[in-house]
Amino acid sequence: MFVYLSKKIAIPNGVKLKSLSWNGINGWIVCGGEDGLLKVLKLDSAQQAEKSKNSGAPSNLSMNQTLEGHNGSVVCVCWNENYRKLTTSDQNGMIIVWMLHKGMWYEEMINNRNKSNVRGMRWTPDGQRICIIYEDGAVIVGSVDGNRLWGKEIKTELAHVEWSPDGRNILFCTRACEVHIYDSIGNFVSKLPLYCLEDAAAATSLVGIEWYDGSEGLFSLDQPVLAIGFENGRLQLMRNEADTSPVLVDAGMSLSCMRWNSDGSVLAVAGTLSTKSSSGERRDVCMVQFYAPSGQHMRTLKVPGSTMSALSWEGGSLRVALAVDSFIYFANIRPNYRCGFLGDTLVYSFTTPERHDSALLFWNTKTDERVTKLLSKPLVAVHAAADCCVYATQADDADNQHVLRLCSANGSPIDQKYIDFEPAFLTLTQYHVVAASADAVYVWQYRTLTNKLTSVDAGTGSLRRKEGRERCWHIDDELRASSEPVAMVAGREASQDPIIALAASSACMLVARESGALLRFSLPHIGLEHKYTLRGRTQSIGINCDSTRISLIDANGLLTLFDLEMAKGAGGEVRLPPAEPDQPPARFERKDVWQVLWAEDNAQLFAVMEKSRMVLFRELVPDEPVVTSGYLCSFSDLEVRAVLLDEVMREPEHPSKKMLQSHQARALREAQEHLRESNLADAFGFVEANPHPRLWRLVAEAALHKLDFGVADKSFVRAEDYMGIHLVKRLRLLDDAKKQAAEVAAYFSQFDEAEKIYRELDRRDLALQLRANLGDWTKVVQLVQQGGGDDTKLRNAWDRIGDQFLEQSELDKAAGYYAQAQNMPALADCLYRSEAYAGLVKLAADLPDGTPLLVDIGHKLSSVGMSADAVDAFVKGGDVHAAIDSCLMQHKFEGAVELAEKHNFPGVQKALAQFAGQLIDSGKKLQAVELYSKASQFTEAAKLLTRIAADVGASRSNPQRAKKLFVAAALEVERMRKQMLDSKAPQGGTQTAAQTLESLVTQDKATGGDKWLDSAWRGAEAYHFLLLAQRQLYSGKALDAMRTALRLREYETVLPKEEIYSLIALTAFYAKFYGQCSRAFVKLQAAGCAEAKHAEISKLALSIFTRFSPVDPSQKRADCPSCGGNVQEWDAHCAGCGQHLPACTLTGKAILEPHLTAKCRVCKHSFYETEAHGLQNCPLCHSQLPLQLHAGY
Repeated sequence: MFVYLSKKIAIPNGVKLKSLSWNGINGWIVCGGEDGLLKVLKLDSAQQAEKSKNSGAPSNLSMNQTLEGHNGSVVCVCWNENYRKLTTSDQNGMIIVWMLHKGMWYEEMINNRNKSNVRGMRWTPDGQRICIIYEDGAVIVGSVDGNRLWGKEIKTELAHVEWSPDGRNILFCTRACEVHIYDSIGNFVSKLPLYCLEDAAAATSLVGIEWYDGSEGLFSLDQPVLAIGFENGRLQLMRNEADTSPVLVDAGMSLSCMRWNSDGSVLAVAGTLSTKSSSGERRDVCMVQFYAPSGQHMRTLKVPGSTMSALSWEGGSLRVALAVDSFIYFANIRPNYRCGFLGDTLVYSFTTPERHDSALLFWNTKTDERVTKLLSKPLVAVHAAADCCVYATQADDADNQHVLRLCSANGSPIDQKYIDFEPAFLTLTQYHVVAASADAVYVWQYRTLTNKLTSVDAGTGSLRRKEGRERCWHIDDELRASSEPVAMVAGREASQDPIIALAASSACMLVARESGALLRFSLPHIGLEHKYTLRGRTQSIGINCDSTRISLIDANGLLTLFDLEMAKGAGGEVRLPPAEPDQPPARFERKDVWQVLWAEDNAQLFAVMEKSRMVLFRELVPDEPVVTSGYLCSFSDLEVRAVLLDEVMREPEHPSKKMLQSHQARALREAQEHLRESNLADAFGFVEANPHPRLWRLVAEAALHKLDFGVADKSFVRAEDYMGIHLVKRLRLLDDAKKQAAEVAAYFSQFDEAEKIYRELDRRDLALQLRANLGDWTKVVQLVQQGGGDDTKLRNAWDRIGDQFLEQSELDKAAGYYAQAQNMPALADCLYRSEAYAGLVKLAADLPDGTPLLVDIGHKLSSVGMSADAVDAFVKGGDVHAAIDSCLMQHKFEGAVELAEKHNFPGVQKALAQFAGQLIDSGKKLQAVELYSKASQFTEAAKLLTRIAADVGASRSNPQRAKKLFVAAALEVERMRKQMLDSKAPQGGTQTAAQTLESLVTQDKATGGDKWLDSAWRGAEAYHFLLLAQRQLYSGKALDAMRTALRLREYETVLPKEEIYSLIALTAFYAKFYGQCSRAFVKLQAAGCAEAKHAEISKLALSIFTRFSPVDPSQKRADCPSCGGNVQEWDAHCAGCGQHLPACTLTGKAILEPHLTAKCRVCKHSFYETEAHGLQNCPLCHSQLPLQLHAGY
């Protein structure tokens, strides 16, 4: 930052000032002094002051009111900015509250305690409460409407008071240099430790306490906001009242007051520094020192006078007011904004109260496009040059590392590098990024994304450094070719001669050190070329375009120039020619300079910002100054571009082009004046005496307007403008002056004028060609419709207009123009991108058969899942293979089979088999079943289901799932049988006996090769009766369980014999049918079990049948429904006639009375209706039963 005194206001009668405060919202300044002096002043804003200076107004004071009411010295003044109130107090303890009425200040309230002096007054940040402290320890807290909230007597002498930002705590400073914390209702909380006084030898006093409320945001979450200052120059900067590691600063002078600026980024500390002259005379110098929240010293401002009693910041922090003796001094602040300019893009950082993170905004000043880039870590530095921008932040994954990120003009990332130190200096050239701390230098030769020089090793993720592309070294180390390219600098001792400034160009890098040494390194091959010696402490360096001269600004704002390439490379300060022959040349100097910018195209041109004016220099000769407060962005073609960053930062997210400024060099203005007021020859002579490419182009353009091709040709040659020379050559070949004038008008972008000339010549074809070359296709359409072309040109123009709307993502408009141009491929692509799929389907319907575009439309529709429409498009386009592939991709397997059969495409079955094989190999067997089922391959689906069911059943872990899988397999077989029968039936009729026989033979061939398909329901029946027997046994129905278990004897091929007869033996034992139990044990012993298990079975049988005889209790026998013979309820066949007796799927009983049963229409299995009370689904296949069965009988 840079600070300079800009204005001084004298207090009448030499009354000395005691207090001062600047209202940050409305701009009023109140100052209090001896003898009851109280004044309210108001200055114009910084921008209004600049305008008044331009207009020559004598003063910019818009208010100067004296307030009467105090008799003693006014020692305390305090603004309530939210409620527009002013509170003042004098040395006698009188307090007056002032209010604004019709532009004047009047007394609203007076209070006089008459016991002690007021030592401090502070309003809460919201303006609702005020705390007033007295020297004797009395504290009063009141509301904004004048009511007293509470009072307290603290048994100590008080000196200062401050509210916490949230208004919950009050900090009281005592005369004994202590800080006590109380809550908002007056209860003591704690005592604040003062670490900065631990090693203080002499007694001191506390001069102020300031707590920034964060109303304008924070640059980082751990930023110090609480400042405590002492008379001995010690400062303690804390993050909060509980901070145990505050920032400690020694200002080195006697302090009197201090203040944070409006956004908490700068702390201004005022006081006096005692010095002794060479004669021993003691002298006190008033000065203000400015510190960053981190404790870094930023600037020192010396002020005339002997005593500085108060200071206050303007809202926006661009000016500070200083009360010195009987004067008010105003100092302007030029902040060091973190910004850069590349091409037409301004990049700058900002913070907002809503967010605690920083943001970078990339503003294209030409197109007004803005891109905001939020940063997760605090921004350290930013710099822009050429076509790139680099910014440094803390690394996300490391405490001590920082990352340099390179990005383009729109904020897109290009590359990044990690460094082991915090860069205090950062610069960017066309080829290099240079970062430096006080002790280390890092150079990175970057490239764009298309030609990166660093890469990431595959699989490891570690950065691979290319030799010579990165260099890092400690500033005290000697740089050799054999040195390590990237030396470890972290943890090294601090240099005794630290780096204080850095600059780089495409040819060299300059490093300034505290001792006055200036090191010049070559680029791109880094090596120390020369060492110069400078006078003073350099703060910033600028290099001209050919790296022969540099500008140096020291800590006091003094600008000097230094030649790098004088005789024998020694270098030296630039000196002005002597005013008199006998006088020595004086050193070139400019005072109060805060920015210098060299021209990009002329090594002798540079622009200087001095206070609030800009001066252009050409060969050390200054132009007349221009009043501006803008920051210089670029200097080329004799024109300086600047931006009012102060205005931009007021609303950083909404910059305006009104904040941009452009200033022309005197040579450019004079050349323009010669061209306006004199002839072309005089202007040519002037530019010949002051040559510059921009001036030659200016003369050439003027000559073209006058059709003086001789002068134009010479001027373009001097300007080295090949395209201009080519234009003159082409103009000379034209045979008509009007055509030449039209071409000249087109060259100067006066296209309407050129078109008008062509129309007057009745050459619409040339006008049409002009508009076509410009890409102004709307004008082309108008010209063609007026008779200037044919339908081909019209369709081409519509097609180009469609392309323009497509680039702007206005897809609906683009589609309309493509339709007019009959560009069907582009129309289809536009409809697809705009998701207008209905329009895409309609387009496919309108296209003739066999059009290649139909296949493309089919692929587009297939990609969004519109399988049916995609198939229609493929078929219409003649690509049946693509239609089938689309069905397979969308799992429309049945449709794929139908298409294959309809169009005699044999490959679909093979494709289905391959797809199913892939699913089975990847363990997705059920998906393969779904594939077969949807493709009407019921036999394959059933075979795969039965294999899955058999595997599940063999695991013996989930018999319920095994049953469901067998049921699903059986249902697939039923679907296969139904399909075979339906396919043989004539449409609208019934099958003949021969057709039925043929269907049965085909069905037998399809199922005969698989035992499961031949009797599809056996597996489902086996697991159904197994589960039914288990449920019956666990519900206490042992006899029913035994009947059902005996049914399992039919399914020895499905279930393990050991499991079947174990269940029979168990159920028979509980049903006391010991005969059945004995026969089951016999079967178990004959089942071929392991010897150990056989022994256990024999032992168990012995223990049972030694207690119970193997005899069944008598049971009532039933009649066989076929032969009338006696049968049991668990018999599966009649012993007399061999008739199979099906089992009831509900109870497991044999069905001996068929007339009392109902049959499921799906699985064709029967059950007794008397047992089906409330039954809704078939117990075996779980299909829905007829409604009349739901109620039961």
